[in-house]
Amino acid sequence: MPIITKVSRQKRPGRYNIFLDGQYAFSVSEKTLAEYVLLKGQELSEEKIEELKQFDQDAKVSELAAHYLSYQPRTIYEVLTYLDQKKASPQAAQRAVSELSELGYLDDSQYAKLFIKNNLHVGTDGPNSLRRKLQQKGVQEDIIENRLAEVADSDWLAVGQKVVKSLNSKAGKISQRELGQKMRTKLLSHGFSGDLAQMVLDQAMSQEDSDQQLEALKQQGIKAYKRTRRYQGTQRQQKMRTYLYQHGFSSGEIDAFLNGEIIPWDELEEY
Repeated sequence: MPIITKVSRQKRPGRYNIFLDGQYAFSVSEKTLAEYVLLKGQELSEEKIEELKQFDQDAKVSELAAHYLSYQPRTIYEVLTYLDQKKASPQAAQRAVSELSELGYLDDSQYAKLFIKNNLHVGTDGPNSLRRKLQQKGVQEDIIENRLAEVADSDWLAVGQKVVKSLNSKAGKISQRELGQKMRTKLLSHGFSGDLAQMVLDQAMSQEDSDQQLEALKQQGIKAYKRTRRYQGTQRQQKMRTYLYQHGFSSGEIDAFLNGEIIPWDELEEY
């Protein structure tokens, strides 16, 4: 059997050259060197050489995966995809993932928990959006659903308020109905379910008062009046009625404006 005649350190940190019978044979990592206690004078069978080469290859893949994880948490699927891109064999990649999972460095359930928690603190994604993102990261459905189920409705409401916050400036400029429609559309686009979106709306709209609705009616009524200058009498009022209805005002509110109860008709020309 071949005998180790020399073990020398490479310039590359953590790598060692192994010489068999006076000739360079292969290199190994420090982990492999320690695992197989490779020392000068040791005999190595061909089977043992192939075994330690495989171990060394697996160690390289594990180190590659660990380095990838050092930047930020990843899912098992993300690590496997990365290792595949680095040309690691499926077997070596799977062994690396198993090793890192046993050490607690890879845990899809914990990843999903932290991913959702981070969104609750600084994000604006609803549950459907988070579900989709976690699915894209390869997290199993049961893990996703279990983690989403842990989130209280009050937490989703807080995220929802962040989503619609930018629309609050429109309060008093458009009707509550139109404002609510805009808020609902935005919430749905951020992955909120219809029920959750309605809860957010109920909370948001309860903060609006009749004064803001009245101010919105005034502003939109003035716009309607200006846009229908070329019409006269009943035709003008009908055009204004259509405009205000399309902007979410009730029949009673529209009648009040057209009857001059909100702004007298003779004063509208001043705007």
